Amino acid sequence: MPNQKILYITTEMYPYQEDTNMAAVVNKMALKMHNEGNDVRVFMPRFGQISERKFQLHEVIRLSGMNIIINDLDQPLIIKVASLPGERLQVYFIDNEEYFKRKQYYFDDEGNPFEDNDERAIFFARGVIETIKKLNWVPDVIHLNGWMASFVPIYLKTYYESDTYFKDAKIVLSLYNEKDAALASNIDEKLKFDNISGLKALDNPSVKTFVMESMNYVDMVVKGDEFLDEDLDKAFNETTTPKSEYLDVDSINQLY
Repeated sequence: MPNQKILYITTEMYPYQEDTNMAAVVNKMALKMHNEGNDVRVFMPRFGQISERKFQLHEVIRLSGMNIIINDLDQPLIIKVASLPGERLQVYFIDNEEYFKRKQYYFDDEGNPFEDNDERAIFFARGVIETIKKLNWVPDVIHLNGWMASFVPIYLKTYYESDTYFKDAKIVLSLYNEKDAALASNIDEKLKFDNISGLKALDNPSVKTFVMESMNYVDMVVKGDEFLDEDLDKAFNETTTPKSEYLDVDSINQLY
């Protein structure tokens, strides 16, 4: 079914990340849908490991310059864009010196999770939403990959609930086995600043509990990894949201 506008929001994509199932799957899904005549955009964080020179990233001045307020602090939003190497598929990168310049993804060199991982996820989610609106491009399907992307539906169905921009978009969430990590204990205060409260995930805020929480805010949950770890598999089996077992990339358009 071509001529759909499909938005992939992901934390990983090949070749910007290598050797992970998520990165490979997102790359293949996006390219397949693009090559079948759909209007595809990809959004991901501009982690410090992603070489701007190698992948020819450049800042989009007309989209940059917004500030996103997190916990009463103004954080400047920088948008960079690149074409997937060898393809005519645009990938947008959410950037911010404070949150994404560091060379590691979510853990420091000692293996401890960064204390601001929660703020980074909030910034990423809101940055994507605000940038899509500024592009004046309304997606038909939003496909979420990676734990940071799970904050997007939570924000869309709470903070942005009265905003009709995304009201017709269908949201798909892919589940992957990601390394779990606790999120800051005061994340509830940061979300409360955006009038978000009452989330079950706030009882024990972590990467995994927010992914599980987001299952309640999407239209379809699908296994991104064929076999999920015990907690995720249990949540997948128990969710009342429509769901799909693992699909190979050639079957993904059935989902849309």
